[in-house]
Amino acid sequence: MKLKTLIQGLPVQVKGSKETPIHGLASDSRKTGPGNLFIAKKGSGFDGADYILQAVENGASAIVAPLYHPFVKAAQILHPDPALIEPLLADRFYRSPSKELFLFGVTGTNGKTTTTYLVKHLLDSLGKPCGLVGTIETRLQSKRFVSSLTTHDLIYNQKLLREMVDDGCKAASFEVSSHGLDQGRVAGMEFDAALFTNLTIDHLDYHKSMEGYAAAKRRLFELLDKSVKKNKIAIANADDPFCSQILENIASPKLLFGLGEKADLKAKVLACSSGGTRFAVTYQGKEELFSTRLIGKFNIYNLLGAIALGVHLGCTLQELSSLFSTFPGVPGRLERVECDSKIHVFIDYAHTGDALENVLSTLREISEGRIITVFGAGGGRDPGRRGALAVAAEALSDQCIITSDNPRQEDPEAICRQILAAIREPSRVRVEVDRKRAIELAIAMAHPGDIVVIAGKGHEKVQIFAHRTIPFDDVAIAHSALETRG
Repeated sequence: MKLKTLIQGLPVQVKGSKETPIHGLASDSRKTGPGNLFIAKKGSGFDGADYILQAVENGASAIVAPLYHPFVKAAQILHPDPALIEPLLADRFYRSPSKELFLFGVTGTNGKTTTTYLVKHLLDSLGKPCGLVGTIETRLQSKRFVSSLTTHDLIYNQKLLREMVDDGCKAASFEVSSHGLDQGRVAGMEFDAALFTNLTIDHLDYHKSMEGYAAAKRRLFELLDKSVKKNKIAIANADDPFCSQILENIASPKLLFGLGEKADLKAKVLACSSGGTRFAVTYQGKEELFSTRLIGKFNIYNLLGAIALGVHLGCTLQELSSLFSTFPGVPGRLERVECDSKIHVFIDYAHTGDALENVLSTLREISEGRIITVFGAGGGRDPGRRGALAVAAEALSDQCIITSDNPRQEDPEAICRQILAAIREPSRVRVEVDRKRAIELAIAMAHPGDIVVIAGKGHEKVQIFAHRTIPFDDVAIAHSALETRG
């Protein structure tokens, strides 16, 4: 694409040739390649203008910057705020891929991953081959790879959408994090549907307050309002206290789900066991029974969000009941470790107090023996999580083993001590910093009928330390420990 085509109609000044060919976009000088347009935007802890020379050395043929750089031979596009026109440039370069897809986005503290998988299952079943972008993985029609972030950067997201279109996708299901919304990583994307799951205490090291956290989540619905799509829908959990704040003054049509009276689409839990959950759904005077392999009330909320999208798309409750009965589950989300053992082992990604409380409350309802919980807390994340995790684990477990999660740049033993400081009855708690030994210890001390919960890492296949990252799979280690136990 020629530079003149890319910037046509934009309020910019150009120094250099508008005929310069552009072969790609980049906002990170380290990822800039030959023929790229480098967008020198400011971030929270950096200024892209400081890296212009590095980007040009790496092959950038043009730059977007707030001020003219006299020592750069590349074409220069001048705009006072490069970040402001980045969404327009990315959308234009990748030929507006979101306009060719049914684009679904979900935001909230918990439930985003499961909801995106449920929506992918829904849309695939309705003949709309669906791409997936989220915490666990990124999937096209013919390719899948492990994700490094919940929500990728803006340029990469537009590139992914174009690849989805070219690979035969008709839809995309996106997890949209609060960080991603605050940093504009989905700006310029045309959404058809947005869903809010819930809001609980998390990321306050970044957002500073729950009000700021909610405001970031709300931006997904503001983007929905700006979307050019015709049949838009804003879907939200009516039972969450922040629902009204999230949807305040949102003009798009709304559909609320929940277990309470405020919901348009309501559910009633009928039975829950280790094999799954049965519940009834009511919508516009009609009721249908649903059965799922997913366990627990919090998963009913995830299902309700996907069911709400289904009814918006014209499906009957009966059709949706049949469709979701075949949903296989999500890796690392209350994933049961299959083994010929009378001990029940579940792996879950729960890494906040609220998420761990949901998991343990669910398993407490179906447990016939004790609950032994293995958990830790990630380094370099909101330290407020540590006490909340301790409170949830102690309140709902018979035995706890505090261990490492992903310590990152922090001392693993120091993190464990901080968690232990919030424990009221240390007699029911053990500390084993080595996560592998902690898992093996929990399974060794379990009796027939007990439930072992291994929380915090879920689907992850590595453990991250300050100076190294090692292969690590909770599921594989638990399975090995069960076989060793016999």
